[in-house]
Amino acid sequence: MLKPSYIIANKDEVIASLKKRNFNSEVLIDELISLDNDRKIVQTNYESKLSESNSISKTIGQLFKEGKKNETVSLKEKSLKIKQETKSLSDKLNDIKVKINNILFQIPNVPNKNVPVGNTSEDNLVIFESKTDINPQAKTPHWELAEKYDIIDFDMGNKITGSGFPVYKGSGAKLQRALISFFLDCNISFGYQEVQVPHLVNEESAFGTGQLPDKEGQMYSVPQDNLFLIPTAEVPITNIFRDEIIDESSLPILKTGYTPCFRREAGSYGSHVRGLNRLHQFDKVEIVRIDHPDNSYNSLELMKDQIKSVIEKLELPFRIITLCGGDLGFTSALTYDFEIYSPAQDKWLEVSSVSNFETFQSNRLKIRYRNAEGKTNLAHTLNGSSLALPRVLATIIENFQTDEGIKIPKALHDYTGFTIIK
Repeated sequence: MLKPSYIIANKDEVIASLKKRNFNSEVLIDELISLDNDRKIVQTNYESKLSESNSISKTIGQLFKEGKKNETVSLKEKSLKIKQETKSLSDKLNDIKVKINNILFQIPNVPNKNVPVGNTSEDNLVIFESKTDINPQAKTPHWELAEKYDIIDFDMGNKITGSGFPVYKGSGAKLQRALISFFLDCNISFGYQEVQVPHLVNEESAFGTGQLPDKEGQMYSVPQDNLFLIPTAEVPITNIFRDEIIDESSLPILKTGYTPCFRREAGSYGSHVRGLNRLHQFDKVEIVRIDHPDNSYNSLELMKDQIKSVIEKLELPFRIITLCGGDLGFTSALTYDFEIYSPAQDKWLEVSSVSNFETFQSNRLKIRYRNAEGKTNLAHTLNGSSLALPRVLATIIENFQTDEGIKIPKALHDYTGFTIIK
């Protein structure tokens, strides 16, 4: 979340920037400023009463030492009254802070100056499109190919759990596993350290990366234990550094991890959820960086290039887009999306997002770094899908279909142990 001091000091700039998101923040920010003024007054009175109470306590202690117990009676009565007033001020101060936080939870991140103006995905800016040729035979959608070659069973998943929980079989399961290993190996070669993290997180972790209170309706929960199934590995990996102070010389920190991901996708229906297009459980490999503010946008470009190189190795037709203000995620300052073309469906499918959150997450998570002078500052956090598997698998099946079977991209041959699915 944004710092109140930053919002107040840059009120007009913040209001103007958030309009790029089609978010009118003026009323909220005016309320924030009013509450912050109240907070300052109450804080001053509270500290004054606290100081007075401490002073009286010292005086009482000194009088006791001097044997003047009778003179402490009135001071004790005064001290009790001040403590009651201090408690009342403390409660009022906490109430104001809760109201301030409730406002901050509603205000999204300020978009970077390079975020295009726009309202919907139609206004996103295409910044790169590969020259990969489209297979003229790629006319059958992946869900029909999956049934033909018996590699993914959607009906079985529906029987076991429900729609959106497919069962991968035989060559399909091995191709899935090959992609996970391939993605991890690529990321490790880029300098990321692999981590295995929990698939459930507590409320504090979900809050820290922005899933709460913004997206609680999209997460599966375990109410008895107040835990949430992760929507992405970004949540547990980034929370490794929650409440940590990192030495500046250790930045950047690079982590990658594979996890299943769980999303309710409430309200999703229609043709765009067919097959592997949108699932409730899916596999994804994530990359996360904790970075210095001066370097984070160079790192974002590097991450973009790294993901680009991975998709190029798979020989798939893809494009990169910069999300416009109206399509930008709540916590992100700048996001690049990667989309692979589905020829059988004649549409682009998102397979990755790479984002710079600047200090929006680290302010919640209290991820800081200490510079050479000993001063602590908030770090920048970045993350990206590298990559989300279902749509990558779907587009491989579609783009590499032939009369003989589904060919496997050369980059995966050593991982699958076969070159074609028949």
